[in-house]
Amino acid sequence: MRKLLQNSIACHGLGVIGTILFIYIVTGLRTHLPITVINTYWLVSAAYIITSITIPKITNYLLVDRKYYILPVLTSIYAIVMIFILLLRIDYSREVLLYAFCTHLFWMYFSTTFRKNKEKLNLGAIENFDITSLDKKNKRINISLLSTPLLMTDIQDGLVVDLHNKLTPEQEKFIADCSINNIPVFHSESIREMIEGKVQTSHLSENAIGTLIPNPIYHGIKRFWESILIIVSLPITLPIMLITTILIKLENPGPALFIQERVGQGGKVFRIYKFRSMTIKQVGDEDKFATAEQARVTKIGKIIRKVRIDELPQFFNVLKGEMSLIGPRPEQESFVKQFEKEIPFYGYRHMVKPGITGWAQTVQGYTDNVDSTREKLAHDLYYIKHLSLWLDMNIVLKTIKTMMTGFGAK
Repeated sequence: MRKLLQNSIACHGLGVIGTILFIYIVTGLRTHLPITVINTYWLVSAAYIITSITIPKITNYLLVDRKYYILPVLTSIYAIVMIFILLLRIDYSREVLLYAFCTHLFWMYFSTTFRKNKEKLNLGAIENFDITSLDKKNKRINISLLSTPLLMTDIQDGLVVDLHNKLTPEQEKFIADCSINNIPVFHSESIREMIEGKVQTSHLSENAIGTLIPNPIYHGIKRFWESILIIVSLPITLPIMLITTILIKLENPGPALFIQERVGQGGKVFRIYKFRSMTIKQVGDEDKFATAEQARVTKIGKIIRKVRIDELPQFFNVLKGEMSLIGPRPEQESFVKQFEKEIPFYGYRHMVKPGITGWAQTVQGYTDNVDSTREKLAHDLYYIKHLSLWLDMNIVLKTIKTMMTGFGAK
């Protein structure tokens, strides 16, 4: 059984077939299936396939445990299926959809448990770097030193080596032979990036900087799907924004919106919109980090910050093309000027549009000094370097977790 489930095609093929058979049995073994059931069979099969493709793509970025992503990914995809059904007015069966979701959820967890050993990345290493600094940092990675003579048969999932450190002629030939024979060769710092989710800014070179240029094709696709998502969600978000406006006005005198200049893509300054969560700032007060402004936060402000409702007006910044849903958080111009003097390569975070939420925001939270900002930059550069749909989906799921737990909400 375990051996069969190790094969992805066999595992997920059984999942789709088993789900449809189970639903067919529990719904009465009908000879003639109505069109609503047939339509739903096709939809849930597509949902299962998309989920089985999406989860590995997302979790492979940081070698995270897949079981923690099953429920949020499956829920998100079924929500998209429901939107698809409503927009196209497709006849469907609620009963079949519910049974399918529960069956998919059970099978995903069940098969993931049996495939646990397969999910672990087993790498062979050439001894020219400290493997203990990587091996002990993540449960999904196992690095073992290769003994001499170096043999390709000793390598399971790939070879890891510090390509910038000294290598003997024999080691160089072995690395070349591995590449020729389609054995993945990983630079040790690339593995470190995957584990830590950040780029080491202290070691950026000209070649590394070149890899920070985002994919222009996905950049256009990203702009499209973010705009569609915002427009589709307006029937839900607009009433929330209206209620929030009223509550802010009732609690504290002053405007409901907070408008401030921030630095965006290419260093251009734009006006960002947020719901006001603090008392009115006095004229002449200097700019401060969010963590230093807690005394000014109102009662309504605490609530809307915790669940990120205060960010909703930025949807209009996204529609105007000034921001993205996902990207590095935009900073005030006074802070940007300070950080560019004190932190090397800080300006490279402006290669992409700033976002309402971002990688640094979800894994680190808010910053309150130069040191934490330097760490935030490392996360921002990781996002820019690995910008893709899968990483964006990872951030969306982490943002949902942030909204539920309050991590990073200041």
